[in-house]
Amino acid sequence: MISVAGLIALILCLLFGIPYIDFMKKKAYSQYIREEVAKMHAYKEKTPTTGGVFIILSIIIASLITLFMAQKTTTSAMIVIMTLIFYAFTGFEDDIKKIKAHHNLGLSARAKLLLQIAVAMLPAFYIIFSHQTQVTFLNFSIDLGWFYPVFVVFMMVGASNAFNLTDGLDGLASGSCVFAFLACAIICFLNNDVDLAIISIAASASCLGFLYFNKKPAKIFMGDTGSLALGGLIATIAIMGKFELWLIPISIVFICETCSVMLQVISFKLTGKRIFKMSPIHHHFELSGWSENKIVITFCLITFVSSFLSVLVYFLHKA
Repeated sequence: MISVAGLIALILCLLFGIPYIDFMKKKAYSQYIREEVAKMHAYKEKTPTTGGVFIILSIIIASLITLFMAQKTTTSAMIVIMTLIFYAFTGFEDDIKKIKAHHNLGLSARAKLLLQIAVAMLPAFYIIFSHQTQVTFLNFSIDLGWFYPVFVVFMMVGASNAFNLTDGLDGLASGSCVFAFLACAIICFLNNDVDLAIISIAASASCLGFLYFNKKPAKIFMGDTGSLALGGLIATIAIMGKFELWLIPISIVFICETCSVMLQVISFKLTGKRIFKMSPIHHHFELSGWSENKIVITFCLITFVSSFLSVLVYFLHKA
């Protein structure tokens, strides 16, 4: 059933992509490029965005079909899917505002943050009322109790924004997501959480299908609709599957992207100097002379290695 979910998601994403891209081109709903990288990415100015719509649809449809077939429509699975939908709507609202304003600024940072926090409350309180507030990593274990919602909010908002920051080059976020969600699927399978494994593999396969349209030169971008939703999704899967801290090594590339932005801001405010030529860090490498393909392949390879090692260590520890 897990394999079936992946196959359905892959096929659906490929099928949805062609008509959706044609529709977006006819409506001229395209991406607006940051002024700082306008010279490097000027050719992407008219590339359609909100490709996350058919990624999310593929995940949801494939997951629901397979969950019903496998008789695994659990509460955990439904909460994960509901969280995915809410985060997708948040991202879509952000994308639509950018399109209408003809600018790369959508929802205000405060509005986006409040929506992300509100959605994170759903899995947070489910875990609390299920009395599963313990967080473990290898031999480390701590019970967060009523502080667990704070941890969940930090984790989900952080993951959502990290995926959003990573989505800056053709195929970077989608390619990295393929391996990250695949690792989650394997961990869920090892834990006998077949419901979560089905959703994880559907997400991995959908991102693989989207990569066909998103590889350089990208025919469409996933936009905040996809990046915010996928970040929120992977965090929710880790929370519901109780392998929260394992998301750190799995998502190392996404975390580095976020940290590069934070370090850049802190350094500039304290010293007036920048650590990187531009943040997120993929732009630093771009300005250092790396080709876009080289950056994407390197970052995706790092995600593959970190995901593989995470699964290997998890399996050996569990055995």
